[in-house]
Amino acid sequence: MPVLPSQRALRARARGRVGGRRSKLTEDQAALTQRLYDEREKTVQQIADMFGVPRSTVYGHLDKTRTVPRQPKKTAVTKP
Repeated sequence: MPVLPSQRALRARARGRVGGRRSKLTEDQAALTQRLYDEREKTVQQIADMFGVPRSTVYGHLDKTRTVPRQPKKTAVTKP
């Protein structure tokens, strides 16, 4: 059985209120996060430290449709 919004919720929406928690990063910060991640300038941990948020927040703000997962850096194998 679907849950319908209460009259209080409908009035709040009419006043422009929306539910949910506010984002830790602003839109500008999220865009900068995406750029730094895409250009591989910083690691996710470094980006998170810049904004004082956990890594999960950084991952949550990345655009999953255009973000390419990072591959580990290839290291040269030296033979003894």
